[in-house]
Amino acid sequence: MRRRSFISTTTGALTGIALLPEATVGRTGRLAAPQRIGLIGTGRQGRAIIAELQKIPDVTIAAVCDSSPARLRTALERAPGAEGLADYRVLLGRGDITAVIVATPTHLHRQIVLDAIQAGKHLYCEAPIAHTVEDARAMAAAAEGSKTVVAAGFQGRANPVYRRAASFVGSDTLRDPVFLVAQSNRKTSWRFPAGEAGTDRVVNWRLDPDVSLGLAGEIGAQQFDVATWLLGSTPAKVSGRGAIRLHQDGRTVFDTVSAELVWANGVVMQWSATLASSYGGQFEVLHCVNAAIRMAWTHAWLFKEVDSPTQGWEVYATRQQFFNDEGIVLVADATKLAAQGRLKQGAMLAETPLYYALADFLNAASEGRQPACSMVDGARSTILGIRTNEAILRGTTLTIDS
Repeated sequence: MRRRSFISTTTGALTGIALLPEATVGRTGRLAAPQRIGLIGTGRQGRAIIAELQKIPDVTIAAVCDSSPARLRTALERAPGAEGLADYRVLLGRGDITAVIVATPTHLHRQIVLDAIQAGKHLYCEAPIAHTVEDARAMAAAAEGSKTVVAAGFQGRANPVYRRAASFVGSDTLRDPVFLVAQSNRKTSWRFPAGEAGTDRVVNWRLDPDVSLGLAGEIGAQQFDVATWLLGSTPAKVSGRGAIRLHQDGRTVFDTVSAELVWANGVVMQWSATLASSYGGQFEVLHCVNAAIRMAWTHAWLFKEVDSPTQGWEVYATRQQFFNDEGIVLVADATKLAAQGRLKQGAMLAETPLYYALADFLNAASEGRQPACSMVDGARSTILGIRTNEAILRGTTLTIDS
């Protein structure tokens, strides 16, 4: 989920603080127990997962599985030594595989996840976890009864800069939430060439209205999860609308959408996404009484109001000019990094958000603890994405069942 991030000019006399990760947060070091991984689904996301797993110590990709021979060949080139399988049930039957990662299209997750839990494997399922409310609830129920670690791939909760940002929630630094603004802009088509004859619909499942959750489910659910995590609750209602603004290629899945999510206490989240423009990239902004916090997946900034109380740590911070505003840069291990001449290297994540989500899961599996995002939390955010997509398709307001 890496996106080009930027600091926009803000109005008023605000102070920006770049929030940086603690050196130890989100890093694996050595796992408490080595993990032999089975990957099910080797499309674009599966290949990205292979690249991130290869950075993590004590991890062996033992097997990769896909129904497409072409995708399987490509995956085996990237994961030398792994066994290639066409049937995921064969992978689940291997006793040496301790953990399974599911990266198939969303609508294929349910049965694979239920079978993996039944097989006693630690499990990481890509987000959103399902394409129907029924499937999401069934997967959450199965995970609740599992003796193994079951994680949903919502990346914000394991992201070091997001965790640092979350540490300010509920403190005098932010105070009461006012509203949220979020967007995900990327100029792309969501249409990909089919590598094998007769597989166009399978490859372009995101454009198939029978199974696609649209931008709200496939992209927005990640951002909705950040909002519900920070606020500690889910919204009470959602309204939305959408249109095709660029890709007039016969598709019926909207390429531009917007939604308004409203919490019971009156807090509102304005969210939009498009495949027709890349300006602004992907970010979430939480506006509070004393400050606003802007998160852009590899960076986060805190913008303090001039009348907010001083906490004390500001006097030790490095200051930097952002257009007309003075920024206070907060760097983890600043003294150590400065001594090494590497202070500027702390200004963004060292790895991708996907890396930290996978690393958290693998650490949880080896330590026997809960992952950053459980399947129950993942089900809530997935269902929120499903309901938002429904509101957009209908152009109406829907109530969210808590």
